[in-house]
Amino acid sequence: MSRQIVLDTETTGLEPDEGHNIIEIGCVEMVARRITGNNYHQYIKPDREVDAEAIEVHGITNQFLEDKPKFSEVVAEFVEFVRGAELIIHNAAFDVGFINKEFQRNGIDEKIEDICTITDSLALARKKHPGQKNSLDALCRRYFIDNSHRELHGALLDSEILADVYLALTGGQTSLILSVDGQDDGEGGEKIRRVAADLVEGLQVIKASDEELAAHETFLDLLDKKSDGAVWRNL
Repeated sequence: MSRQIVLDTETTGLEPDEGHNIIEIGCVEMVARRITGNNYHQYIKPDREVDAEAIEVHGITNQFLEDKPKFSEVVAEFVEFVRGAELIIHNAAFDVGFINKEFQRNGIDEKIEDICTITDSLALARKKHPGQKNSLDALCRRYFIDNSHRELHGALLDSEILADVYLALTGGQTSLILSVDGQDDGEGGEKIRRVAADLVEGLQVIKASDEELAAHETFLDLLDKKSDGAVWRNL
């Protein structure tokens, strides 16, 4: 069964090649497109001070990180958690660059691409919504996802929000317009073709798989969040 991990990091600055470090990793696990609640979250003490500009973005101070473990102390646990999964990352090049630099500093020969599949949700959003703003905040507004509790960036919080955005982005609902007599209603609906009764007998009934049922429940969870409740669950 497919395992996806929505990942985000916070850092001391913008350039890993200039010695900047990861200071927070947040991961949200999804199995069969369903959020499992099995998360990975870790603050990390860097090798250098956090830039003032970065603190303004995520609010993580040098004092807060003073007693946190070094990357070398958590890397094995992190690699074990993500290995073999599909990583979903918004603007993946940034986080992948930092992770690989941290691997290199700590004597790990592998790159994150060697142990995981990488999916860039920003690239998906740009393809689906060309010419529009596709930041995480913009996508939350587009898909009616509540991010009002996001005053500052945080790796785990952003991963939780991105998980909802990704599910909406990749499981969009198409319009279904039905007409009584089976004709196009003039509003762009597809013509309904009725099957003759004598052809219905003997048709094979294919039941939804466990993975498809789980994906359906995930979609209903999204409907619950966006409305007063999924009507399907009230029937």
